[in-house]
Amino acid sequence: MGPAATVLRSFGVAIARSACILLFCSSCTTPSTTATQNGPSPWLLVDNFESEDALKSWTNIDVQNETDPHVPDPQVTVIRSEPGSGNRYMLRKPATEGVVGNRKAIGLMPLPKSVAIGETWTFFARINVEHFPNNHSFGLSNVPAPDIPRYGYDSFEPMIRITDKYESDGFKNDGTLMVLKADKAYSKIVNPATGNPAKPLETGHWYELWCVVNNAGREAGGQRYDLYLLGGEFATQTLVFEGAEFRMQRSLPLNLFMAISNTGPHKAPYGNGGVQYDDIYMAPGRTLSSPLESDFGQQE
Repeated sequence: MGPAATVLRSFGVAIARSACILLFCSSCTTPSTTATQNGPSPWLLVDNFESEDALKSWTNIDVQNETDPHVPDPQVTVIRSEPGSGNRYMLRKPATEGVVGNRKAIGLMPLPKSVAIGETWTFFARINVEHFPNNHSFGLSNVPAPDIPRYGYDSFEPMIRITDKYESDGFKNDGTLMVLKADKAYSKIVNPATGNPAKPLETGHWYELWCVVNNAGREAGGQRYDLYLLGGEFATQTLVFEGAEFRMQRSLPLNLFMAISNTGPHKAPYGNGGVQYDDIYMAPGRTLSSPLESDFGQQE
C-alpha cells in the first residue's frame, strides 16, 4: 500500500471512530447548554470544547506535508483556557512558528445533524485571530470524510476565509473576513452603513458569526448563504454579506464542519498565525438568536 493510500485509509478509520462516538453519545447529549424564555433552545451543540477530552470527535490530518526538513504531523490543534474565566477554546494553526510547507492542515468533525437538501440551517461560531500573517478557511462539507484528502479545498461548500496573504496575481489581502462568490472567487464582507468592505479583523478579539445556510437546489434559490457578524466595528449583529455561493454546489446533505490552514509554499510562505474557535452551534431555519444568551436576536 502506497503512502497516499495509507493516509486515506487512516483518515477513513479515524473519522469512522469519531462518528461512532457521536452516535453512541447522542442519546445522552443535550441539544444545547441554554434555553430561551419560551422553551428549549433551538440550538444544537456542535462543539464548545469544554468536555474532558475536547478533541476526541475531531479528525486532524496533514494531507500535503511538504516541510523540509520533514516535520511529522506539523499542524497545531490544541485546547487552551482563557485566564480568569477558564473558558476553553480550540486553537488551530498549520505549524509552529518557523515551520514552512504544511499546505493543507485539515481538521473536521461530524455535525450532530445533517443538513438535508432543501433545508435551511443557521450556524453560529465565535472566532478569534491569534495573529497575522496567516491563511485559514472554515465552513461546511458534504464530501465523505475519506475523500476529503483528495478534494482538499474543494471539499467545502459554505466557506469563510481569513487571510492576509498575496494572491497569485499580486493582490495583497488585508485580513478582512471573506466569503465565496461565483467561480471559486472570494469577496470581502461589507459594512452596510458605508457600502464599503469591512475593516480587517482585529487580532485577539472575539467575533460572533451567524451563517444562514440554504441547502436547497440552485434552481430553488439555494446553494447560498448569508453571513451576520457581531464584534469589532459591528457593535450590533449586522448582515455583512447576502447571497454568498457554495463552492462546488453539489446539492448533497451537509454533514461535516471543516477547517483548513496553510503555511504556504517554501518560496512564498503565508505565515503561521492561528485562529481560535469556540461555541460552534447549529439551529434550524434563519435563527438569529444567540445560543449563549436567552434574549438576543430573533428567529424566523
